[in-house]
This record gives sequence, C-alpha cells and structure tokens, in this order.
Amino acid sequence: MIIIMTMNKTISSMRSKKGILVVVSGFSGAGKGTVMKRLLQKYDNYALSISMATRSPRPGEVDGRDYFFVSRDAFEEKIAEGGFVEYAQYCGNYYGTPKAYVEQQLEAGKDVILEIEIQGALKIKEKFETALLVFVMPPSVEELERRLIGRGTETPEVIRQRLSRADEEAEGIENYDYIVINNQLDACVEELNQLIITAHNAPIRNKEFIQSIKEDLKQLSKGE
Repeated sequence: MIIIMTMNKTISSMRSKKGILVVVSGFSGAGKGTVMKRLLQKYDNYALSISMATRSPRPGEVDGRDYFFVSRDAFEEKIAEGGFVEYAQYCGNYYGTPKAYVEQQLEAGKDVILEIEIQGALKIKEKFETALLVFVMPPSVEELERRLIGRGTETPEVIRQRLSRADEEAEGIENYDYIVINNQLDACVEELNQLIITAHNAPIRNKEFIQSIKEDLKQLSKGE
C-alpha cells in the first residue's frame, strides 16, 4: 500500500502538463482549414499558432490576431536569433512561426496547432521530435476534385495545378504520424481531437516521467 501511494504521488507530480505541437497538413481542397476552425470552436485546450509576416495588413486583419506584422529588418533580426520554429519567403514577403509564442502556449498547457504544407511539416519534425504530424485526406481523389470545382473560385488550369501538387505531396504522407479522413466534418474533428489526447501518453512525450519511475523502482528494489 505504501508503495502504491508513493507511485501515485509521483504520477501526479511528475507527469508532464505541457502541450503538444501539432502540425496539420493536407491537400488543397481536403478541408483542413475547416477542420481546424471547427476544432478550435469546439474545444478550448487548443491554440492556433499565429504567424509573423512582413507584408502589410489587409482590410479587416488585426495585428496579434491574424498575424504579427513586422518590418523586414525585424523579421531578419529574429531569423538571426533563431527565433522561428519555421519560416519561408512567399511573393517577396517573409512568413514564419515565432518560437517564443509557441513555447509560451505549450508551457501553458495548450496544444498548439500549426497548419502548414508538407515540406515545412517535415522540417519541424526534424527540429522537434515530439511534434505530432497529422495529414488530412479526402475520402477519394474524385471527391477532392469535386470539392475544388465546387469552390467556384478557380479556373480549370488552377484546379489542375492543385491536383498536380497533391500528387507530389502524396509522396511524403508516409512520414506523418497519423492520417484522418475528412468525409464527415464533425466525425473528422472528433477523431483528430482523440488522436491528440492519446498522443499525450506516448513515451517520447513523457521521458522525464518514465525516468523518474525507473529511478524510484531502482531505489525500491535496493530497499532504499
């Protein structure tokens, strides 16, 4: 009984309460943006990472809500300091994920969601071994094409380019931890939520706790 009480005390005091860095990718048209929006609406334990950008705010955009808007010099200074989880240039502007913001949210116990493309996701996995990578997929290629056409905002040529891009991205899906099929939105959101909850129990995210248990067991086996 004494041993059980001691172990339970260790569990409550040593188990990590930090959040998980969750990287979500998916083909254009798979609905990953809609899935993320519904996830954040339904659960309060998630934080969507806010990117930093060097472009000017668009009408309706708010600094600190949509992006952290900064000058090019300020962005490059942060690059030199190693202040980004990841960053890239697009159409002449820098975009990046501030490391300090992500770490602050993780320490507060929030699971931080990053919605980025596959190359960036794999780079993050190289730098952060505990990051969870999830790929949102359509139920079929036919459904993916139907959704792209259904937007009504893109030309047949753009749709063809997006499908060609999806063909390239499909080569890296095997490097993700999980896939979720976005066939029915609410079911997909719930499945993703459960995957993240389960991921908290993976040994790679509980190294300190596991080590503390090992040390306690060694002491007990020696009669200390």
